[in-house]
Amino acid sequence: MADEVEPNPQKDPSDWTTGDEPMTGPQESYLHTLAQEAGVDVPEGLTKAEASERIDELQRTTGRGN
Repeated sequence: MADEVEPNPQKDPSDWTTGDEPMTGPQESYLHTLAQEAGVDVPEGLTKAEASERIDELQRTTGRGN
């Protein structure tokens, strides 16, 4: 086949054009769920990019998202 396109390409959160905006409601909700499972606190005022990175870390810690 010609050039295959990855169906769900991952983009580094630091490269997001909206990464500096406040995290979304769904991000905040999921982040708090993961943090509770991991026994850690969630800092206030995270950006979309920071929340995404923290979610990735906590998914690895909790075993979710595999």
